[in-house]
Amino acid sequence: MILILQFQASAQKITAADLKKLNAKEDSLAAYAENLVMDSLPENRMRSDSFFVRTLIRSLQVKNSFYYPFDSVLGISKLYAPDSAFRIISWVLSFDDYYSRQRAAIQMRTPDGSFKIHPLYDVSEESMNVMDSTRTKMRWIGAVYYNMVATEYRGKKYYTLFGNDNNSVMSNKKWIEVLHFTDKGEPLFGGPFFSFANDSIPSPVQHRYQLEYKEDARIILAYDPELQMIIFDHLIPEDGEPEKKWTYIPDGDYEGFQWKNGQWVHVEKIFHFKLEDGEAPVEKPLFKSGGN
Repeated sequence: MILILQFQASAQKITAADLKKLNAKEDSLAAYAENLVMDSLPENRMRSDSFFVRTLIRSLQVKNSFYYPFDSVLGISKLYAPDSAFRIISWVLSFDDYYSRQRAAIQMRTPDGSFKIHPLYDVSEESMNVMDSTRTKMRWIGAVYYNMVATEYRGKKYYTLFGNDNNSVMSNKKWIEVLHFTDKGEPLFGGPFFSFANDSIPSPVQHRYQLEYKEDARIILAYDPELQMIIFDHLIPEDGEPEKKWTYIPDGDYEGFQWKNGQWVHVEKIFHFKLEDGEAPVEKPLFKSGGN
């Protein structure tokens, strides 16, 4: 509650003149964001993305813009860290049914309200060793983020991100990514954070975690604050061929991760009974109800 009140008080620091600027830019951003999703021509979506980026940067350069929510800019994730140290603005640019690229920037909260961002560059399609690499903002594995959980270990803060990735026409992905910062304030993604040492058949530590599944399947990947666990669907190939990741669907069981000693430790099976509809944890929606 104290953090919320501090945040609201800081938002009041936006001057009337700057608020007018931000309101006008928000209208433009909302139009570009709609075209990013709704326009049927890829060249128009690319043009809207270019205009969106330029307008977003100009918007974030306005003093204390960190506290401006851009609520009417739909289809764009604006995700604040639980401690309000930063926010990540992320979205997807779809070129066609087979190829898309994630776009994002981290806006840092600064004491004087000045401009400080870290643009992120999606290199997913050209990356090798995705699961065992720590990455800078120049080598980001792209996702549109919908939730964030803050943890600590030995005095250092870690922010676990949950993201969507429109992988291909046949499959989608969800990512769990741990974001942390260097002593110089530079963002780093990943590290030896995902342990499978307690599994019945242990496997090596991973730097991030992904779920790939059938394009029209609906799966859960969420954090349950009561259990203090990440919970997600256990997936199986519907035709029994495990190498075909685009055929994976939920089977009704759930796996998870628990934060222990600076790692997310894998739990092979959380519940020893099948959950009924509505009993599983629910992800935070990117769009508002009604499809917006």
